[in-house]
Amino acid sequence: MKISTSKTELQSALQKLSKATPTRSTLPILSNVLFTVQEGGTVLRTTDLEITIIVNLPTSVELPGSVAIPIQTLLDITNELSDDTRITLTSDENNKIEMVTEVGSYDIMGKPAEEFPAIPEVDNRKATGVSARALKDLISKTSFAVSRDELKPALTGVLFRFGKNELTAVATDGHRLVRYTRNDYTTDEFSGDVIVPRKFLSLLLGVLSGEDSIKMWMGENHMTTSIGEDTYFTRIIDERFPDFESVIPKDNDKEFSASQGELLSAVRRVSIFSNKSTHQIALRLNKEKSQITTEDPEKSSKAQEKISGEFDGEDLVIGYNALYLKDILSHVDNEKVIIKLKTPISAALFYPGVQKENANLTMLLMPIRLND
Repeated sequence: MKISTSKTELQSALQKLSKATPTRSTLPILSNVLFTVQEGGTVLRTTDLEITIIVNLPTSVELPGSVAIPIQTLLDITNELSDDTRITLTSDENNKIEMVTEVGSYDIMGKPAEEFPAIPEVDNRKATGVSARALKDLISKTSFAVSRDELKPALTGVLFRFGKNELTAVATDGHRLVRYTRNDYTTDEFSGDVIVPRKFLSLLLGVLSGEDSIKMWMGENHMTTSIGEDTYFTRIIDERFPDFESVIPKDNDKEFSASQGELLSAVRRVSIFSNKSTHQIALRLNKEKSQITTEDPEKSSKAQEKISGEFDGEDLVIGYNALYLKDILSHVDNEKVIIKLKTPISAALFYPGVQKENANLTMLLMPIRLND
C-alpha cells in the first residue's frame, strides 16, 4: 500500500474515527484503524464491536493494499504536523508502515487487515429519511433522560418510533421520561420501533450539522446512518421498551405556569443549600404566592425563594430531586414552562409554553417524598 494525503484531511478523518475506538479492549486489533486502498480511493474504518465508522479519505493512490495502523499513534503524530504538510504512508508485506513528511519519517508497526472485524451485515431495503436538524433536535431533547443502569438494557437507549408521517423519540430512566414527536418527516419503507444506544446518539450529536443529508437503514441487529460521505453503524438494543403511554397521566388537573429562565435560576440557587445526597427541594404552590424551599438538617442550612407564576388548583407541596428538575427545565426551549400536577406523590408533566412548529414535547418527572 502506498498513498499520499494532506495533514488536515487525515486529521479530520482520524478524529471522527476515534469515536469508535475503545479506550480499553481485550482485542488489540480494535485500537487500530483499517486502511483499505483501491484504485478508486481510500476507505478508513474503526469499530468497538458496538459502533462502526467508515470514512472516505481523499488520497493519491500509488499502490493498492490494506493494513491496520494504531490510531492513537497516527493521530498523535498527525496533530503535531503543520497544517500544510503532505503525508505519504507506505506499508510492506510485513505490515510495517513508514510515514514520510517534508520534515521527517516515522516507522509504525501495523497489523494484518485480515484480523480486523468485518462490516456488520445490514438489510439495506428498509430505509428512512430524516433531516439532520430534526434528528439532532430529537437526540438533544431526549438523550439526557436515558438510564445508565446496565441491568435495564431497554432503558439505556432512546426508543425511536417510526410512523408513516411522524417520528417519536422516547427516553426514560424511571425517574423522568421524555416523549418528543416530530411530524415534519415521511418514511420510505420502514415503520416500527428501534432502541438506539446512548453512546451512538452522542456520537451523532457531535457530527450532525444543519445542512447534512441523512439516510438511515434498519436491519435485524444494526442501524446504519449515512451522513455526507461517512457511514456509521450501531448495534440496536434488542429489548422491549416499557409501555410509556400508560405512564403519562391524563388527569393532572392543577397547573403552574412560569418563566422558564426565572424558575430554572431559582432552582439552581436554592438547590445549592439542599442535602448533597438527596438533592431534595420542594415546590410550594398556591394562588397567593409560590415558593421553592430546601433544608439540610445535617449542615443546618436552608433556603427559600418566592417564584412568580400563575397557579390554578388547590394548594400543593411537592418534592423533587433538584438535579432532575434542573435537567427537565433546561430542556424546555420556550420562554414559558407549563407544569401539570395532581398530588404530592404523582408524576408531573412539563411542557413548553408554546410547542415548536411540527413538534410536540412532553416531559414527566416523578416526585420524591419530603422529610417531615
